[in-house]
Amino acid sequence: MDDLDFSGNSGAPAPTPAANTAPKGEPASQPTSLYDPKLALEFFRIAGTQEQFPAGKQIFVEDEKSGGFFSKGARIYLLLEGDVAITLKGKPLELVLPGETFGEMAAIADIPRSATATARKNCRVLALDEKQFLQSLQQKPEFALMLMSIMAQRLRRSIAKLADAKKASIKALVHENTLDKKMLVELQRELGNPSPTVARAGANVVTQGSVGACMFVVTKGRIAISVDGLVIEHVGPGGAFGEMALVDRSGRSATATTETESAWFLIARQEFLSMIKSRPAFGIALLRSMGARAQHLGNLLRSGPQ
Repeated sequence: MDDLDFSGNSGAPAPTPAANTAPKGEPASQPTSLYDPKLALEFFRIAGTQEQFPAGKQIFVEDEKSGGFFSKGARIYLLLEGDVAITLKGKPLELVLPGETFGEMAAIADIPRSATATARKNCRVLALDEKQFLQSLQQKPEFALMLMSIMAQRLRRSIAKLADAKKASIKALVHENTLDKKMLVELQRELGNPSPTVARAGANVVTQGSVGACMFVVTKGRIAISVDGLVIEHVGPGGAFGEMALVDRSGRSATATTETESAWFLIARQEFLSMIKSRPAFGIALLRSMGARAQHLGNLLRSGPQ
C-alpha cells in the first residue's frame, strides 16, 4: 500500500465535495473542507484488514444490523480501488470513490444499515472492526475529531431541514449516560473537580445562534434542547450537549433550557481537544452520541408532518 496517496499528489481521485448532501446514515462523500483523505489512509493503515469485493458484490445491505460499535459485526471501510454505489430502496444516493470512507454511521451509532453498499467495479478496501478501530485511535486520535466535524455538519443540515418543516410536535430523543459514571469521575478529576453550575427549572443555558465556547456535561436534572421552540431532545445525567460548537466553531444550533433543577460542568475547547487525544473512550462516547442524534433527526425528517 506504500504507493497509495490520497493527498492529491499521486493522481488518485480526491473525495468529491458534498454536492451529495443526503445524510442517509451510510454517507460516502465527505466535504473536502472537513474530510482529510490522507489522515483517513494513515488511520486505516495502522490496523486495517484488506478485503476485496468483485463487481456487483453487496458489501452491506439496508436494514442489516451491524451489531454496534462494540460488536464483532461492526465494520467501517476505506475504499482503496474501484467505486461503491450507495443506494436506498434501489435508488442511488452516493458514489464512493478511492480515498473515501463509508459504513461508519451504523457502526458508530449502533443502528441498522440504512442504505446498501454495492461494488460497481472490482474493489479493494481497508476494513476496521471495533478492536482495530481502537488500536488505530490510540495512535491517530485526530481521526475521531474529523469524524465529529463531519457529523456536526450533517447534524446542522438536518436541524435546518427540521426547522424548515415546521413540525407542530415530535417525539424528542432522551439522552442520558453518554458518559458513564467512571468516565464522569475521571473527567471531573482531570478538570480539577470544578464545582458544578446549578440552576432552577426554566433557566436558559444556551441560546440558539449564540457563540459557543464550551460543551456541557449534565450531572443532575433534565435539560430540553429545542430548535425554534420545538423540543427535539432531553438531556439527563451523564448526557452531554454543546460539543458541535467546539468541533466546527459555529454558532449554537439549538437552545438549551432546564426542565427541572439541574447541574452541569463545562469543558472548554482546549480541554475538549486534549481529552479527545488522550482519552479515546471519550471520543468514541461523543461519536456514538452524535450518531444517535443524526439517526433520530433523520427519522423525524422522514416521518412526515406531525
